Amino acid sequence: MAQQEKPAYGGQAVIEGVMFGGKHTTLTTIRRIDGSYDYLEVKKETKPWIQSLKKIPFIRGVVGILEASSYGTKHLNFSTDRYEVDPKEDDQIVPEEKKSKLAMIFGVAAIGILSFLFGKFIFTLVPVFLAETLSFLFPGHVAQNLLEGLFKLILLLTYIYAISFTPLIRKIFQYHGAEHKVINAYERGLPLTVENVQQQSRLHYRCGSSFILFTVIVGVFVYLLVPFDNLWERVIHRLALLPVVLGTSYEVLQLTNKVRHVPVLRFLGYPGLWLQLLTTKEPKDDQVEVAIHSFEEMLKREQSYEASLSAPSSDRQAMNALESS
Repeated sequence: MAQQEKPAYGGQAVIEGVMFGGKHTTLTTIRRIDGSYDYLEVKKETKPWIQSLKKIPFIRGVVGILEASSYGTKHLNFSTDRYEVDPKEDDQIVPEEKKSKLAMIFGVAAIGILSFLFGKFIFTLVPVFLAETLSFLFPGHVAQNLLEGLFKLILLLTYIYAISFTPLIRKIFQYHGAEHKVINAYERGLPLTVENVQQQSRLHYRCGSSFILFTVIVGVFVYLLVPFDNLWERVIHRLALLPVVLGTSYEVLQLTNKVRHVPVLRFLGYPGLWLQLLTTKEPKDDQVEVAIHSFEEMLKREQSYEASLSAPSSDRQAMNALESS
């Protein structure tokens, strides 16, 4: 019972580090080439109307995914800019807003959201055209939807498998495994030592990799409910129903996490866990050290924010003045 009362923390692997997010903040820790740690903290300052949307089933998933994409891009850019740079040369790092005119216009957060949507459009539409080319062999609404889903699955697995051979992506997958191990150890109430964390599974039911796979499965069922007469009508339907697929997939992901301790229902999350066998790798001890450090630092800052919120208003104003000075 105590495990279920713990806050549901999440994270993201970055280059040479891990980002963890809580209720109030997101924090990345990376290891620099000189062995030192470097941090990026991005506070969560969600507007009230966004918070309201995140309470509505099916809509909350889309809002949460776009929000995670915006935060994740900032942290990934931070690690990309610094992981190979000697800390003594940090003054030579070009600020992100000066790198591209697009970033200047939209901002890093918006670029992250646009990149996610563009990738999702490609991943959604390419299988549509591939399935359409075989319509003479597999005619009919049901057959075309199943073939489209199969192409999506093949495209997803092929892409992940191919990039996993690059040294940089393999390291990111190792940090991804370290992130999951830390979360699993924390949720089991274990002290966060390298030995304890390494004994945990590198898989987790709430992982974004599982979400990606669920969009493929859920998409097959959603698209079955909407017939089409021609290719372009089919394309329009796919784009229009994308928020529905994303929102429903998020709810499925949350459901599989809630029932993971129920013996007869835990298998519902197995497809996502199987995909994580590709998107995570067993981390080294030094990578686990970075993940533990990042998680514990995030917890400290979360506790600091909680303390400031529970303090009298006069004390809270003093704390805010100290932070801004």
